[in-house]
Amino acid sequence: MPSAVVSSQGADAVLRFGRSAATGALTVLILIAGVWASWGSAQYTMLTKGRESGTIVVNRCDGGTCAGPFTPLSQGARPRERVAIEESAAVREGQTYTVVLKPDGDEVVRSGPAGVLHSWVPLGGALLLASVVVAGGLRRTRVAWVMGGSGLALITAAFLVV
Repeated sequence: MPSAVVSSQGADAVLRFGRSAATGALTVLILIAGVWASWGSAQYTMLTKGRESGTIVVNRCDGGTCAGPFTPLSQGARPRERVAIEESAAVREGQTYTVVLKPDGDEVVRSGPAGVLHSWVPLGGALLLASVVVAGGLRRTRVAWVMGGSGLALITAAFLVV
């Protein structure tokens, strides 16, 4: 009879390892997706050296984008009659925003602390989602609380700054 007990314990260990590996992989995938989604605009707000920066006065919003004239602040930047910025809760008609121009186009992203925090909001959401997976699947509640708290702090900071 000892062999039946040993094989049962072995099967339990394999199942536990499989659950931990799958949950860990899912957690890593969620966090990579959050960084990937954030980096699309964060690279322009954080790595501004050599990029055209200036201000935009939003004068029209429709179809998910807002537009207005671009006034340069950096050397080598040229004024443009119309550039586009993504419409969000942080962009309102009639307001002026400091922005960085994306290369090879007329699309801009917000710069400064507000732009940096706003661009990392998808990572904050990924941290919140991953914390639930870590708590439930990996049974690591302290790590989950730290991840969830970090995500919540990032989203809250972006909300307050923007």
